[in-house]
Amino acid sequence: MLYEIQDVNRFANVGQFASYARLVACAKESAGKKQGSGGRKIGNAHLKWAFSEAAALMIRSNPEAKAFMEKMTRQRGKARAVALVAAKIGRAVYWMMKRKRPFDARKLWKSSLPKGVRTMEEAAMKG
Repeated sequence: MLYEIQDVNRFANVGQFASYARLVACAKESAGKKQGSGGRKIGNAHLKWAFSEAAALMIRSNPEAKAFMEKMTRQRGKARAVALVAAKIGRAVYWMMKRKRPFDARKLWKSSLPKGVRTMEEAAMKG
C-alpha cells in the first residue's frame, strides 16, 4: 500500500485520496444533469483491490464490521456494503498516515453508530 500511495501529503483532502484509490464512484455531472458514467477505471486499481481485501477480512473478524455490513446489506445490497466498508478503511488509512497515529477501531465505527450509543453491541440490543 505504501508503494502505491507514496506520499499522502500529495492529496489535499481525504476525498481526493478516496477518488485516487477508486473508493468513490466517478460522477460526470454538469448543471444537475448526469452525462455518462464518468469512467469507472479512473484511479489506482491496486489500492482498490487492497482496500477491498482488507474490508473482506475485517468483515470476517470484526463484530462491528459484521454488524455494519449486515445493516448496509439490507439497505443497499452486498456489493455496495463491502464497498462502503472498504471506503471507511481507506479514509482511516488516509488519516493514520496524515496524522502519523495508529489505527483505532473505536473511531472507525463511531460514525456508524446512532446518537447516544457507544458500541455496536448496544446498537444491536436497542435495534
